[in-house]
Amino acid sequence: MAKTTAFEEHTDAYDDWFDRNAAAYSAELKAIRELLPNADLHGMEIGVGSGKFAEPLGIVIGVEPCEQMAEKARALGIEVVPGVAEALPFADGVFDYALMVTTICFVDDVVRSFREALRVLRPGGFILVAYVDKESELGRQYLTNRHKSRFYQEATFYSTREVLAHLETAGFGWTEVRQTLIADASDQRVAPGYGDGGFVVVKAMKEI
Repeated sequence: MAKTTAFEEHTDAYDDWFDRNAAAYSAELKAIRELLPNADLHGMEIGVGSGKFAEPLGIVIGVEPCEQMAEKARALGIEVVPGVAEALPFADGVFDYALMVTTICFVDDVVRSFREALRVLRPGGFILVAYVDKESELGRQYLTNRHKSRFYQEATFYSTREVLAHLETAGFGWTEVRQTLIADASDQRVAPGYGDGGFVVVKAMKEI
């Protein structure tokens, strides 16, 4: 069962984080954009939330189990379909890419979610998985203070090594990785790889 209660009860507080942490938000968008090609591709976001990433990235379709969040995304012009990551309401092979931003923290079955993403991607398509790496300094802070957070009390955090292993198990191939928030939460540098950055983006391919 999707962990949506906190998002249903504190939708405005979720959006407020992006206003209060504009530098971190900008860095996260920058890291994702580095792995998105310039071509006009047909993408979708799994766990689109209130559209904070889909809208600036030009993604017009998303899946979201929390209706209160979906309403905010729809107000931005995003087509939001009710659903969960483990059972995407789309046919096979219809998207060029799928985006998941911190969504893996709240799903019931990460590998099944990745397999569903693989299913809806066209051959040669890719997934972008963005998350807070639990082995980073930022990740350790999140884990230490999770009991104080409205949103992360029920979250499951992953290391990049775990994410890469789960993607491989799901059937994805070649990967590329970016990291940001390297020194602190306002650090907007984006670097290849992982191990230093608190926010990591993994790009994994569906083989042709």
